[in-house]
Formats: sequence, structure tokens, C-alpha cells
Amino acid sequence: MRPFVLLLLLSINAVASPFEEILPLKQRAEIVDSLTHKRVHQILPQAMKDADIDMWLLISSEYNEDPVLKTLLPATWLSARRTTMLVVTLTDENTVLTHAIAPYPVGKLFKRAWNKDAQPDQWRALAEFIEKHNPQRIGINQSANWAHADGLVASEKARLIAALKPQYQKRLVSAEAVAVAWLEQRLPEEIELMKTMGKIAHAIIAEGFSSKTITPGETTTEDLVWWFREKVVSLRLDTWFHPSVSIQRRSAAQFDHENTFTDASAKVIQHGDLLHVDFGISYLRLHTDTQQHAYVLRPHEKTAPDFLHEALAKGNQLQDIFTVRFAVGKTGNEVLKESLQAARKAGLKPTIYTHPLGYHGHAAGTTLGMWDQQDGVPGDGDYPLHANTAYSIELNNAYDAKEWNKEIRIMLEEDAYFDGQQVHYFDSRQTKLIEIRSQAN
Repeated sequence: MRPFVLLLLLSINAVASPFEEILPLKQRAEIVDSLTHKRVHQILPQAMKDADIDMWLLISSEYNEDPVLKTLLPATWLSARRTTMLVVTLTDENTVLTHAIAPYPVGKLFKRAWNKDAQPDQWRALAEFIEKHNPQRIGINQSANWAHADGLVASEKARLIAALKPQYQKRLVSAEAVAVAWLEQRLPEEIELMKTMGKIAHAIIAEGFSSKTITPGETTTEDLVWWFREKVVSLRLDTWFHPSVSIQRRSAAQFDHENTFTDASAKVIQHGDLLHVDFGISYLRLHTDTQQHAYVLRPHEKTAPDFLHEALAKGNQLQDIFTVRFAVGKTGNEVLKESLQAARKAGLKPTIYTHPLGYHGHAAGTTLGMWDQQDGVPGDGDYPLHANTAYSIELNNAYDAKEWNKEIRIMLEEDAYFDGQQVHYFDSRQTKLIEIRSQAN
């Protein structure tokens, strides 16, 4: 990595406010391109060797991009161009060569390997390139388990097969293992970036859950949702999903998990409400996914009721029971089963639905439960955990709130990375309720 880019990364963590050093677009592009180059040469040789694939094809048409190909494009390319063909070839020295079957280079990483004057047919040019290198196993992006790794569309696969000689058609195999390894592994520099992103996300939530933004009796959940959207735009960031804000309070209404995240009806925020937000940002091609709680203090109330503090502590206990069971080689379904059993034995009422995080918010890698699949997730739940991977530690614990005469849910989601030994939160986690004070407090 060039010294200039390294200094930029270090400067991000050196400022008092995480908002202060959100980088200009030009500097973001330099970081993205530098990291992409480093990732290709550090991750792909071993990933392709492990998968026994000596050539990887990524083919996309403009505006119908393969999710993996999109992560390899230069930062200045906002989409593929016409039909973009990238080829990664594993050498005998366990390095990779990167080429584009295109009339121009694809950034500085993928060298042009098509002389359009000599061979006007792009598909034929790809076939000739393949014949020249004579790979024994040619990976294409097809997967039954991960949409991220299933990016080769039917029409382009048909054209690829038509262009290849029969002997090469027989060598086409799924590149699922390579695609998932590429998407899920994080470099140390990316871990540092995601730490900063965690701080930014937490700072936005803290501002949203404050008297600066909320006036009890006036502000609605919809107002707050759109405040989050506007705040992200004002910081020159993006979000990868529409936020949600929900309320639990002393009332006859019972908890409904699905409606918590999908009910868009506006509800007026009142004193004594327990608020919940689900919120994520996108920056430098990476993503966050965070859920936290706040309590709107009643007039003259100095802190939230004890039972709400206890409910949050039980949620933290579930996080600890869960993350301590991460181990390289264990499948997501194994960790899920062990964690649910241990949590129930401890008297908790758990639901765990944790997912990988990185180039996508709901990323490729090991899935550890879904809120409606607590007996395990076929396919991506059977995939083993690997070191140097990131996750949204997402779960909830049901708590019997006798003071409200009903069950409430503490829904937590904090971003973290697994280094092969332990799970580390990027920017700590919520262990105290955010308390929203009004003028009367």
C-alpha cells in the first residue's frame, strides 16, 4: 500500500470526532483502488488454490452487474461497461494474473487482453485467451447458497458455452468457494476502516436519539427515520437500507418481530417509551449494521427504570454466550445450536440471526441463524467460520417486564470481527441505554 494511502487511513482514527475526517471522494477512490489491488494479490492466490480453480471468469453486462465483479471494478467505474469480462489466472508460482477481455484496461489492475482489430468478436477473444492458457478448472460464478456468488446470468453463460470448444465447456465449475472467500475475508486495513465506520454509525445514532432531534409528544418514528436518512446524506455517506424506528411501551400491544422492522406507520414518541433503531451506512465499499435502544425519560425522571437496565444486561449476556462460541471450522449452525442451548440453560429467551458483513450488508460467508430459522439455516449455515471475517452480531432476548405486564424484546446488533481466536467489536457495544432528556429533567 502506498504511504499516502496508509497515512490517510491512520488519520481517520486520529481525530476527535468520527465525522471530521470523512474523506473527499478522490481520496476515497485512491483507498478503494489500493485495497482492491492488495486484496487481489493477497487473498485470491490461496483462495483459488484451495478451491482447485486455476482460472476465474467474471462476466457482466452494464447495469446487470455480478455482485463480485462490482467489488473488483475501479472506484471511478460506477458500473460495468457494455459487457465487461475479467479473468484471474493462477500461476504455477501461486500468484495471480489479472486481465480484461476489453478494448481498454479496467483500471490499473486488469490489463487489456483483447485486440479488437485482430478479433472483432469479444466472446471469441475470450475463448482464444482461455485456449492459450489451457486451464484445467475454469470457475464461473454460480451458487445455490449465496446470491453474491451466483452472478453469471443465464444468457451470458449460454454465450460463454457457445464460444468454447467442448473440451473447455467440460472444465467449467462453480467458483462459489473463491467468490465467498474473496467477499468474506478482511485485510487489517479494512478492519481499521470498519472500526471508524462503527464510530460514525454510533455517533449518528447518539445524535438521533437525543433531545436535539426528539421532542416527546411531537416527533414521530417516521420523522426520526427520515432524520437518519438526511443525516447520512449531509455527511456525504450512503445507506444500504431504509432505517426503522420502533417503540415498546406500557400498553396492551404485544411484540411483533416482523412489524418492528417493516411497519412504516408514524407513531408519536412519548415520555416513557423504549425506542429501537435499525440503521446502517455504506462507505469505502464497506457497510455497517447497528441496532440500539434508547429510553425517553419522563419529566423529573433521572434514569430509566431498573427493569429496562436489567433487560439490556440480559441482552448483553446473550451476546457473550454467543460470541464466545465462535471457533474456526465450526459451522454457523453448530454455533447457533450451542449458543441457544446455553442461553436457555441460563434462563434467557434467545433468538439469534447473525450475518456476515463487508462488501455487502447481508454479506457472503457463515450465516448464524435467521429470526425465523432457529433450527439452523441450510447451505450458508453449514459453512464453517474462518479467521479475519466480519459479522453483524444480531440477536434479541425476550424479557418479562412485569412493570408493563408484558414481554419486551431487547434487539441488539453490533458490528464485530473474528480474528480466529476471539470476537472483537469494532466500536464496543451498547451496554447502557441511551437516555433522552427533555427540558424538565
